[in-house]
Amino acid sequence: MPLKIREAIPEDSQTIFDFIMELAIYEKLPNEVKTTVDETREAIFAPNSTVKALICEEEGVAIGYAVYFYSYSTWLGKNGIYLEDLYVSEAKRGRGAGKAMLKYLAQKALSENCGRFEWSCLDWNTPSREFYESFGAVAKTEWIGYRLEGMALERFANS
Repeated sequence: MPLKIREAIPEDSQTIFDFIMELAIYEKLPNEVKTTVDETREAIFAPNSTVKALICEEEGVAIGYAVYFYSYSTWLGKNGIYLEDLYVSEAKRGRGAGKAMLKYLAQKALSENCGRFEWSCLDWNTPSREFYESFGAVAKTEWIGYRLEGMALERFANS
């Protein structure tokens, strides 16, 4: 049976949360997950949410997910799609699920006149980096990502 990619619905919130935890374990950071199923549901499915999710199914069973949102490029004057998470359960890898979700989002980007489709990958994740580069994705080397979170975010915002 072929893979099915579909837009997630609120009833998928527990499944999405479970995949978030699997991804965090894979990335060796399970204690970094602070969200809950309810917060995940609210973040993705609230009426004013800017976050979207996909579910990849095989024979009616969820085997992977993607979470994305829209970005904007002032230089291009167009929206882009930023992929926050892409994950396929370890036992289900090698069936084309990851590539199918990426292709779905690439097609969505084109159909919505987006100028970019981008994501980040941990530098140690060689299998994923090789996978992305196999179909033409290019690693960005000229940009350094920055983040404010937790106490640093609070201190800066309140300074």
